[in-house]
Amino acid sequence: MKSLEKSKENILKKSEDIKGINIKGFDFNKEFNIEKFLDAYETTGFQASNLRIAIEIIKKMRKDKATIYLAYTSNIVTSGLREIIAYLTKNKLVDVLITTGGGIEEDIVKTIKPFILGDFRLDGKRLREKGINRTGNILIPNNRYVEFEKLVIPFYKKLYEKQKKDNKIFSVSELIYELGKEVKDDNSIYYWATKNNIPVFCPTFTDGSAGDMLYYFKNMHPDFKIDMSDDIPKLIEIGMTSKKTGVICLGTSVVKHHAINANLHRGGADYTVYITAQEEFDGSDAGAEPDEGVSWGKIENKNNTVKVHGDATIIFPLIVAGAFRK
Repeated sequence: MKSLEKSKENILKKSEDIKGINIKGFDFNKEFNIEKFLDAYETTGFQASNLRIAIEIIKKMRKDKATIYLAYTSNIVTSGLREIIAYLTKNKLVDVLITTGGGIEEDIVKTIKPFILGDFRLDGKRLREKGINRTGNILIPNNRYVEFEKLVIPFYKKLYEKQKKDNKIFSVSELIYELGKEVKDDNSIYYWATKNNIPVFCPTFTDGSAGDMLYYFKNMHPDFKIDMSDDIPKLIEIGMTSKKTGVICLGTSVVKHHAINANLHRGGADYTVYITAQEEFDGSDAGAEPDEGVSWGKIENKNNTVKVHGDATIIFPLIVAGAFRK
């Protein structure tokens, strides 16, 4: 009997009464409404509740007229999120774009020919024999890059002639601005970035096809230069002259750090939203929680931060629907 009593004491241990938000999901018995659907994420728990927090933080960014940095890796542009970023850029809903080399060139390539939905399990060797590249379950035939070369080599030549004539060496952000002028497709991110004068920073511009084309071009014109250093003061001064700043990161690594490190100089970003599948166990910046950025002074405090764990292709459209939709 003593063991039975002890068992009950352990299993039925008295608990303190707590008050808070009751866990409850969306009621599909009622008429569907997008606002109520997104509101229900708050009370769903797990990452759904973090998603709702992200929406509210971005709403605060917008209400406070914060300068919004949107940082995203190249795979985001490979996917259909490219059109969502173009929407945000077209409607001036973000103020600064930070991406990788692939995040530039793949948008431009898509203005020429689309990418095709494939399968994660397709055989890499057979695809290579057919001249088809695979990014996850998205297929990119090599002929897209052949067409990209036809656009970018004459573009480099135009910049080179300007360099020779006016002694003008373009920074990466200036190069992207000029590249946006070459685009005729209004589904393009950089078409709208140029049109709306939204600066685009790319700390890894040479990492990809644009860098491959530079290899070919500089073999013909070894004195052609691109100045990466000019973008550093420009990026930092944007934060220094802003009353409030907010950072939204889709994916991680260099674009995430480029955004928050620029905010270090002003005492940290006021608002931060991370959307990533990366974890912090290995000490990488990619998987770091927002509070790690607080320790470096890159984020002002952890009160207006959230990390939503998961696939940005699922999460970010819902956040845009809740925080940016007209």
